[in-house]
Amino acid sequence: MTLYADSSALLKRYIDEPDAALTEEILATDPDLVTGRHTVVEVRRNLARLLDGRALASARREFDRDIGSFAVVELDADTCEVAAVLAEQTGVKTLDALHLGAVQRVGGAAVTMLTFDAQQARVARNLGFTVVGA
Repeated sequence: MTLYADSSALLKRYIDEPDAALTEEILATDPDLVTGRHTVVEVRRNLARLLDGRALASARREFDRDIGSFAVVELDADTCEVAAVLAEQTGVKTLDALHLGAVQRVGGAAVTMLTFDAQQARVARNLGFTVVGA
């Protein structure tokens, strides 16, 4: 199995949020972790928004280490085209469309998606994706 983790899930590794323990359990079940390139931007932006000082520096180090173990789906022209079509068809927000496009590029329904974004999860399920978390 391949597990795609979006930003809403990965942030729970560095910020004390509800479902952080569940996230860790789910991530530990799969050695083949995947995310989109834009996850780096989303996670770092939110870490900087929510933390400061030593807590921010520590979370950034942990995230940099963790992201190195993920397969990263690049936001190339093909991935962006898939995301654009999904956005047009579903009305999903831009960053969510990029996550869904990345999932589609790495296997679609054969990939399990970990997210805590309720709207994104609903659209993913409607597309036939397996979703855990939300």
